Amino acid sequence: MALRGRTTETLAVEGARRQLVDQLRSQGWITRPEVAAAFTAVPRHLFAPAGTSIESAYANDVVVTRRGSDGRATSSISAPWLQAYMLETAGLRPGARVLEIGSGGYNAALIAEVVGPAGTVVSVDIDVQVVTHAREALARAGYPQVEVVHADGVHGHPADGLWDAVLVTVEASDLPPAWTDQLSPAGRLVVPLRMRGNTRCLTLQSAGDHLAATASVQCGFVAMQGHGRDPARRVPLRGDDAVLTLDDDTITNAEALRAALDGPRVEVSFPVTLNMSMGTCIESLHLWLASQPRPYGVLRVDRDRTAGLLDPQDRFFCPTLLTSDSLAYLTMRSYDTTTWQFGGHGFGPHATRLTNDLMELTVAWDQQFRAGTGPDITVHPAGTRLPDTERLRLLVPRRHTLTAITWPETDR
Repeated sequence: MALRGRTTETLAVEGARRQLVDQLRSQGWITRPEVAAAFTAVPRHLFAPAGTSIESAYANDVVVTRRGSDGRATSSISAPWLQAYMLETAGLRPGARVLEIGSGGYNAALIAEVVGPAGTVVSVDIDVQVVTHAREALARAGYPQVEVVHADGVHGHPADGLWDAVLVTVEASDLPPAWTDQLSPAGRLVVPLRMRGNTRCLTLQSAGDHLAATASVQCGFVAMQGHGRDPARRVPLRGDDAVLTLDDDTITNAEALRAALDGPRVEVSFPVTLNMSMGTCIESLHLWLASQPRPYGVLRVDRDRTAGLLDPQDRFFCPTLLTSDSLAYLTMRSYDTTTWQFGGHGFGPHATRLTNDLMELTVAWDQQFRAGTGPDITVHPAGTRLPDTERLRLLVPRRHTLTAITWPETDR
């Protein structure tokens, strides 16, 4: 059915696009007019797999575009709120030169809209099928100027001149030298960096002999492949329905932890609440718990398949304190229509001690850091010896870098 030369489908797509932009603006993810214009202009549905509905294509959610033989996503169109966040914090301007690590096409098209015809956009991906899809989708959508390269993104993309921004759209555990070597002195590196099982999208800028994060948000991305692949250790507790992730040298007894889940559950309610109507962000709580000098992991569960046994506060990245044979994870329960209360569930011989420790740490965060801006996050060359400090600091050593998460001083 045509309406003055425009089909019902066209009107539906335009309406869905406008609705998405309005949502991202109202939630504060879009503040710059040029970013809003990019989301308004780029047809996201043309980058989604065939058969994806208009509603799904323009939902504020991830669209999986490729899966591996194990069924896990290996490529996707990131959630619009996260793409908007990355574009905003990258500070892109017309004429900028931008390198994207991890392709798919849609995000590169958004970048191309922001940097304009005088800008340069190159997108690199290790998967030839992803590259082919991205090239075809960009051509359909009208962005032939975007160059899509089949290569391992760990090497960046050497070119004539440096990049004003490098945007990484895969989870990394380390920063390969190419990403910083190919970045202009005033450039920004936006990267989802995994730190002790917690992934944060960091906006990094040069601060002399190291990089400093100017912005940070919790996120989830498909893992990097190729030479940069560095998976965390997975400890299945109930097959793939409940998996504990260990991202350091923490030692556990997998069989003992699995057996612990067959025993009684210790439940403790904490004297800490969260008013959902006030929009309080608790991302810093996750990093605070990860920063403690003690065995720690991240729990991921399928709530539907573990109902009645495991009910973590976050089903993807739930902080978990450990001993070799016991665990305690963070929970939240509804207190009234707007208020949630934190708590802890523990299993195993040391469940009571671990849940009490979890409560003490959550109370300390509530009293000392909840109202603050969170920790300073800096990235240094591997082998750097940082000055001693009395502030709580988590160090994450990798092959190429040393990431430091340093908490503010307290009155204690």
